[in-house]
Amino acid sequence: MPELTILPLFLITTLLLAISPGPDLVLISAYSSGQGFMSGARIALGIFLAGIVQTLAVALGLGQLMQQFPPIVTAIKLLGALYLAWLGAIMLKSWWVNKNATTINTNHHENMNRGLVLKGFLNNLMNPKALLFFSVFLVQFTQVNASLTSQILILGVLLSTVVLSVNLIFAISFSKLGKVLAGRFRLGHHFDGVLGALFLALAARLAISK
Repeated sequence: MPELTILPLFLITTLLLAISPGPDLVLISAYSSGQGFMSGARIALGIFLAGIVQTLAVALGLGQLMQQFPPIVTAIKLLGALYLAWLGAIMLKSWWVNKNATTINTNHHENMNRGLVLKGFLNNLMNPKALLFFSVFLVQFTQVNASLTSQILILGVLLSTVVLSVNLIFAISFSKLGKVLAGRFRLGHHFDGVLGALFLALAARLAISK
């Protein structure tokens, strides 16, 4: 069990990290504003599940292994960049085919929604920076006279839960903003194009990051 006296500091630090801009927040804001709260919530759930997996990986020592063998980090990073680029290409193709349509293809968006948890999960999990961050950040709040593994598991679950709560708040906020903007602009017809460009930008950012 982590030291109770450090938990307030841990929670405050986690909250500040959760509200800082990053690829996950970009994804949540895009889907929430374009397709509503539930889409953003699905992305947030995927990110939460990725956080749990990363916590387990750190508890098992994968974070330290990645620090000792940088090629593992590079391989994960490139796979993540290729995945995001593939998603971006698909979205841009869909936008190009349907950009002149007079109505929005709701079936297409419903099919997309079914995979949003997986998109949020992979977007976070295939960014090696996230796993390396977990391995460095969580250890700072552990104590030496208790089981390191159990402390990391508890702290990791707490961190992921705080991030989930913040992301759901972001999803609600951006969904309301999206409704206001949708009333003034035909954003729905260009959502796939915007999202495709966003995925390509995230892929480029991940590929060139050090």
